[in-house]
Amino acid sequence: MTDAVARESGRQIQTLDALTPEQAVDVLGLLAEAAATDGVQAVSEQGRLQLRGGHREGVRHFLVTADPESGDAAGAEGDGGTRELVGYGQLEDTDPIEAPAVELVVRPGRRGRGHGRALGNALLGASGKRLRAWAHGGKPAARHLAQVLGLTLFRELRQLRRPLAPLDIAEPVLPPGVTVRTFVPGQDDTAWLAVNAAAFAHHPEQGALTQRDLDDRIAESWFDPKGFFLAVRDGELIGFHWTKVHAEEQLGEVYVVGIGPDAQGGGLGKALTAIGLRHLAAQALPTAMLYVDADNTAAVTVYERLGFVTHEVDLMYRTET
Repeated sequence: MTDAVARESGRQIQTLDALTPEQAVDVLGLLAEAAATDGVQAVSEQGRLQLRGGHREGVRHFLVTADPESGDAAGAEGDGGTRELVGYGQLEDTDPIEAPAVELVVRPGRRGRGHGRALGNALLGASGKRLRAWAHGGKPAARHLAQVLGLTLFRELRQLRRPLAPLDIAEPVLPPGVTVRTFVPGQDDTAWLAVNAAAFAHHPEQGALTQRDLDDRIAESWFDPKGFFLAVRDGELIGFHWTKVHAEEQLGEVYVVGIGPDAQGGGLGKALTAIGLRHLAAQALPTAMLYVDADNTAAVTVYERLGFVTHEVDLMYRTET
């Protein structure tokens, strides 16, 4: 485990290869507090899953602490009291081509004191000044920090939403010879990982999912195989639609739709999307949402024809290459 520490005017930034269970709980609490203020999670689902379970190759965690009594004026060692976790950053360097990806957050009550800039600079230094940074929700403060750090915008991820009642979409029509069934954990893992990798070979996050990533999601309380639809032709998995239910928000999600390269262009994606939406609507959920890259015009067109409209955007910035 790495235990590098950087101190600056009462601020301490610790870099770790893995978090203890207690540290993971503290970070999740910080993320929940920030999400309640900002209306959006600062760290993606993948990043939150990577908080637990010990060391993960290529993932580092940055904990920013400061003295709670005297704030930023406190010395790095403080007076022996408990320091407050005021910020968190995660750096993932697992893509063999793309620059490392980072996500970061500062506790709402401790913003405007330079913690974000200090954390951003620490992440820049750790990545060799070559990184990609997410600004979930595209908040003005995040856009400003990206500018301060010298990053430029290069990707826009849209969150689209539509009501599920009434579900005014056409009956799904599957291509000839294609049937649909639901996912069986332990039986379909390998085939699904292969189709997912092929379908998202161009996608640095989704296409790189591993068995451990799949296991992490299966272990989550929201996982329901009845909402995980597989398209099969001649006994071979050729596409899928994995849905997700956000119970607290009463929100259904088109979690991911993937079509194998040899099965694309025949209407399977549209049919699987409709099947998943019907499943979500049958659970009396009022709204469905999904994420799609703004420059994926074909997918955006399909979803807009299904009644989806832009709800918010996530922005990714990067260093100049």
